[in-house]
Amino acid sequence: MGIDAARGVALLGLASIHILPAWVPGTFQPTAQWTVFAGRSAALFALLAGVSLAFSSGGRSPHTGKAMAAARAGIAVRAVLITAIGLSINTVALGALGQAVPAVNILVYYGAFFLLAIPFLAFSPPVLFVIAGVSALVTPVLMQLAREAAPAATTVNSGFGELVAQPGASLVQLLLTGTYPALPYLTYLLVGLALGRLDLADVQVQVLLVVFGVILAVAAWATYWVLILQAGGYDQLMAHSPSLSEDQIDEVIVFGPDPALPTTTWWWLAIPGPHTNTPLALLHGLGASMAVLGGFLLLARRLQGWLLPLSAMGSMTLTLYTTHLLALSTEAHYDQPYLWFALHLLIAAAFALVWQQFLGQGPLERLIARAVSTTRRRVLATQHRTP
Repeated sequence: MGIDAARGVALLGLASIHILPAWVPGTFQPTAQWTVFAGRSAALFALLAGVSLAFSSGGRSPHTGKAMAAARAGIAVRAVLITAIGLSINTVALGALGQAVPAVNILVYYGAFFLLAIPFLAFSPPVLFVIAGVSALVTPVLMQLAREAAPAATTVNSGFGELVAQPGASLVQLLLTGTYPALPYLTYLLVGLALGRLDLADVQVQVLLVVFGVILAVAAWATYWVLILQAGGYDQLMAHSPSLSEDQIDEVIVFGPDPALPTTTWWWLAIPGPHTNTPLALLHGLGASMAVLGGFLLLARRLQGWLLPLSAMGSMTLTLYTTHLLALSTEAHYDQPYLWFALHLLIAAAFALVWQQFLGQGPLERLIARAVSTTRRRVLATQHRTP
């Protein structure tokens, strides 16, 4: 329940970013919900995806041999189906509604997360933590190099048409230059995978998650404060980005890049802004996500009844997120964002509670679970027949 509740918060956070204003009217100051959720909700989703991968491949005792092969095949099927759902949403919104989804669809990236994590399923937690640390440092550099050398995609939400017409640009966007690039986000997946191999029911593990998560998040932010605000980094950003005013540089730091992080100087990799996917942004998001996960695991020990609406939503985020994106595509929320956010939240909570009570898994979750289960059985049966 604690893990599902944390996933429910991530869903709520993404919905708030999609619907509610990012800045206070009449100012350039970020709103409270933007300050809390921007970038961190997606990081939490990715971390919890890694935890789910650990659970589906043996938990604290990773599968081996035939069982691990079946788990890998099932995860690959899950990845393909989630990617197909994401591409379908983008294609349907553009074709049936005549306009692109007015938010970045994380589902296409989510499928790539799963595929990239498959080779790491059998690794031990210490090895996974080390690889995640290397990923946090190296992949942002690759991201910046790719932005300079690779062709740019024509849309932030690729559908089947864009994938066929621009396969190279779409792949680069998916892996390195998009809003949720799969290679930098591998940091969250690998840490989540490592955490899923631990005893998350142990109260000491839960407390350590909160403590180390807060320390990591604060350390990442303090490093930014020293490098950019005290050691001359901000001056370097201004000197090497003459096309940007001071206000525009501040906007990138506070609100994230629009559409991409500048590549004029490597000092840009020292900022922690949302969706910048720099080393500090990854480490800050990772720390915040670990703290949230640990916090909800602790809360679930005594407050399960209070967490039920969040955990019900968190148990079927694929269904609810898909519905949320399709509802956004109608663009009915622009005039009354707070009303529409409340409606999204209330309808999602009510649907999840009722559906879980009477039918269990969410509709799309059940569909994917059946495909994964069938795949795993067939792999096991094939391997049993092999002499």
